Amino acid sequence: MMPPIQRGLASIDLMVIALYGMAVIALGLWAGRRQASGSDFFLASRESPWPVIGLSLLASNISSATLIGLAGAAYAIGISVFNYEWMAAVVLVFFCIFFLPFILRSQVYTMPEFLERRFSRGIRIYFSALTIFLSVVVDKATTLYGGSLMFKLLLPDMPVWQIVAGLAVASGVYTIVGGLKAVLYTEVVQAVILLGAAVILSIFAFDKVGGWHALHAAVSPDKLSLIRPLGDPGMPWLGLVLGVPILGFYFWCTNQFMVQRVLSAKSLDHGRWGSLFAGLLKLPVLFLMVLPGTCAILLYPHLGNADLVYPTLMFDLLPAGLLGLVIAGFLAAIMSATASTFNSAATLFTMDFVRIWRPELKGKALVRVGRLATVGFMLVAIVVAPQIERFGSLWQYLQAMLSYSSPPIVAIFLIGLFWRRANARGAAAAIVAGLAAGITLFALNATGAFPLHFLYVAPILFVAAGVAMILGSWTAPPPSPAQVEALIWTRRYWHAESAELRDISLWKNYRFQSLILLTLTALLVIWFR
Repeated sequence: MMPPIQRGLASIDLMVIALYGMAVIALGLWAGRRQASGSDFFLASRESPWPVIGLSLLASNISSATLIGLAGAAYAIGISVFNYEWMAAVVLVFFCIFFLPFILRSQVYTMPEFLERRFSRGIRIYFSALTIFLSVVVDKATTLYGGSLMFKLLLPDMPVWQIVAGLAVASGVYTIVGGLKAVLYTEVVQAVILLGAAVILSIFAFDKVGGWHALHAAVSPDKLSLIRPLGDPGMPWLGLVLGVPILGFYFWCTNQFMVQRVLSAKSLDHGRWGSLFAGLLKLPVLFLMVLPGTCAILLYPHLGNADLVYPTLMFDLLPAGLLGLVIAGFLAAIMSATASTFNSAATLFTMDFVRIWRPELKGKALVRVGRLATVGFMLVAIVVAPQIERFGSLWQYLQAMLSYSSPPIVAIFLIGLFWRRANARGAAAAIVAGLAAGITLFALNATGAFPLHFLYVAPILFVAAGVAMILGSWTAPPPSPAQVEALIWTRRYWHAESAELRDISLWKNYRFQSLILLTLTALLVIWFR
């Protein structure tokens, strides 16, 4: 079933969308007009304040696939899909306490570069290549395809690949010119527009169904519950406990696509405050992007494709003018997530491959390589995105791919962070074991010989990789203290930091901020348990 209302855009809608597109591209070109060094282009000169980091993290995270996927999943299986969102707050608190100080202290450009300092260059190359693949081929191709679903309703006669190409070029043009600084400036604006558009659509959806009480009375309780039984096909509680944190740690703590914003922080405090701010902004997502999908259960009970829930709400509920604003918000989600991925992939390629092969390249030469790499990855995403149509739900596709590929990397980072004896041989063993186990489980699942929920795949692969890493590390000498001392968390660091925080105002203390964030998260989860 297609959306119940499929109409052309009014002149005012077209004007709003056009003004938004031109303004964002102009802002990006202005913000990135001078990029003389690698630090300027790839890390915005390491001068980003916390509000910019927090809003940028949100804008990078909320892509078109997220908007479509959250509403569609809420329609199909219930609000348990929000568990990915609130878990981000918990993961970011962990990130700020245990991980972020050592990343910023190392002054690296990329997360794979951090792994080289902790382990070896081979581990760096593998993780960089994997991140580029997951970011461009999996994540951003999904974003562009998700965007094309909605714009296909506006332009039914235009081929999907042309829509994808237009979206990619609009996102890539200022990224090619201005690098991360252009991306950050535009993402602040896009985050505000995105949140405003989500508020508008949520208000109209709740009003149409008669408010929260009417929704609560009419919708099955299992679709309004975050904590689901063990047999739940969407998100069983054991998968929530064991699988979601692993996927969350990969996405928020190790993925260059997200962490690059924090690497650009002007100080450790700004990195922490920005990360926690992003975690706080994830909590309203339940009301702004998930529950409108639940409203659609009452409004469109026979909608055939769950991925059309969000576009249907937009076209059916919103009047002229507001429809253009919400489409601009949808476009903001596409452009911000796509631009940030192109920039992070270009950073990985330039710093983890080209600079290793050609160490003599400096300054503007590296910037030129980064720009060419951005163009290349933009073309790859344009080619791959239309193929996502072959898979089922966008959200299931994205999470399943991460479940099979990311757990070994999570094991390497976590064990390397807390166990000083972990070494390069152990990290290599983790990768080999994780790949072998992942391929085996995927084959068994695909053939139906051993069907397994993807949220159980993640912890199984994590344990397999972790055991292999520990055993492998014992077969080789431990790394020297000089190699690991500044890259691992110890209780001594915690006590030293505690002494420093005694003289800091409570509202500036990131530990107090973390406690407030965790409390708000717990209250929300308990309310909708």
